[in-house]
Amino acid sequence: MRLRIGLLVAGVVMALWGGWELVRAVDTPALVRLPVWLGGAVLVDDFLLVPLTVAIGWLVTRWSAGPDRHRTVGAVRTTLLYVGITSLIALPLLLRQGKGVNPTVLPRDYLRDWLLLEATIIAGGVVGYFFTLRRSRASSGDIGGR
Repeated sequence: MRLRIGLLVAGVVMALWGGWELVRAVDTPALVRLPVWLGGAVLVDDFLLVPLTVAIGWLVTRWSAGPDRHRTVGAVRTTLLYVGITSLIALPLLLRQGKGVNPTVLPRDYLRDWLLLEATIIAGGVVGYFFTLRRSRASSGDIGGR
């Protein structure tokens, strides 16, 4: 019980310190815009990302109901997960490239880099898919496609 209370106190102290640093480091107009931005993030998450994730998960589950697909669905799900995560991380860079008071802050071609990253992830997923498919066929006695 003492450990829990100690962790609670440490968490509250860290949250208060973070709030103090936020108020100290950010100007007042930005503090007013912050709740609007956070509210927009919640709305986008609840009304766009969650339904999209559920729909894609449902489609992958329906696809995996086919013969022998249950062995390879892990590679497909993992690939989709990594593509989604890296896309969410890259989205602010893609939307804000070259805008603002200092356009040199983002001097790279982030669209090209993001597309290369996604292509690499998908290629890795395809390799994993075929590796798993081949391994499952080899273990079931279907070696060499016979």
